[in-house]
Amino acid sequence: MRRIHGYRDLDPDERGSSAAIGNFDGVHRGHQVLLHDALVAAKSLGAPLGAITFDPHPRRFFLPDTPPFLLTTRQEKARILEDFGVALLYRLDFNRALASMAPEDFVRDVLIEGLGIRHLVIGADFRFGKDRRGDAALLQAMSATHGFGLTVHEMVGDEEGEFASTAIRAQLREGCCRDAAAKLGRWHAVTGTVQRGDQRGRTLGYPTANLDFGEQLIPRYGVYASRVTVHDGPHRGIHDGVASIGERPTFGENRPNFEVHLFDFTGDLYGAEISASLVEWLRDEVNFTNLDALIAQMDQDSIEARAALASANLPAQA
Repeated sequence: MRRIHGYRDLDPDERGSSAAIGNFDGVHRGHQVLLHDALVAAKSLGAPLGAITFDPHPRRFFLPDTPPFLLTTRQEKARILEDFGVALLYRLDFNRALASMAPEDFVRDVLIEGLGIRHLVIGADFRFGKDRRGDAALLQAMSATHGFGLTVHEMVGDEEGEFASTAIRAQLREGCCRDAAAKLGRWHAVTGTVQRGDQRGRTLGYPTANLDFGEQLIPRYGVYASRVTVHDGPHRGIHDGVASIGERPTFGENRPNFEVHLFDFTGDLYGAEISASLVEWLRDEVNFTNLDALIAQMDQDSIEARAALASANLPAQA
C-alpha cells in the first residue's frame, strides 16, 4: 500500500483510484461497507482501491481542547485499511485552508484535479467543505458533470443502531468489549510503541509492556484479557496476556497508564510496535493495601484472562 500525503503534484500511478472517503476512525463495519463498494467499482474499472482520510481528525481541529478520543492511531488505521485491500491511502491535512474550502472547490481541486478520482464512495451522511455545505446531492451533480462515478451508501447497522465511532467509544468507556467488537468487526486495540517504564512489574513477577495513549480513547479503567500483536522485531507475532488500564493507585500515581503482561513470554519489547486487543473486561482497578495482596490478585487475573482468551470468539455478524 502506498501512503500519499496531500493531493498536489502526484505521480500518475498515485491517481485514478476508486476510493472511499471519510475519517475512518476505527474502520468499523460501516466503513467496511464503503470500502467493499469502492473495491467492486475498482475491479470494474481496472483501477486501484483508494481511501481518502483526514489528519488530524476534524473534531480535533475544531475542538482542540477535547480529551483524547481516537479509536485508531494513524499507523493502526493504515494497517487495517491495507488488510482490506487499499492500495492508495491518501492523507489530507485538515487545516484552516481545507476547512474553509468551498465544497465545489474541494471536488474540483482535490478530488478531480489532484487525485484524479474515477469513482467515489460516500456514506449518506458525509458532509464536507466550508460550513459542511457539501453533501451527496452536490457530489451527484458534479459527478455527472465531471465524469466520475459515485456511490452513496445508506447508513448500515444492527439491532442496536447504526455503526458509528461515537457509539463504539461509549461502549469502550463502559468496558463493553464484545459490544464494541460487534460494531468494529474485530477486538478494539490500544496501539503504540513499547516504552521503558519504571520496571516495577518485573519485581512483582509480572513484567509489562507500557504504552502511551496519546490521542487514543482511554477505555474503562480496570483489568482486561488481552490478545497482543507485536508488529515488528524478533518477537513479531500474537501473544496472549492480561492488561491494566488506570492510574495505579497502589503506587500513588494519577496519570492514565496502559500496561500489558504477556503470558509465557521472555524477551525485550522496548521500541516494538504493538496492538493490545481488549477482549474482556475482568474487574475494576483496586487500591491494594500491600504488595502481597496485589500479587495474589494478579495471579487470579491471569487465570481469568487465560480462560477468557481460550474461549474468545468475535461476535457473530449478520
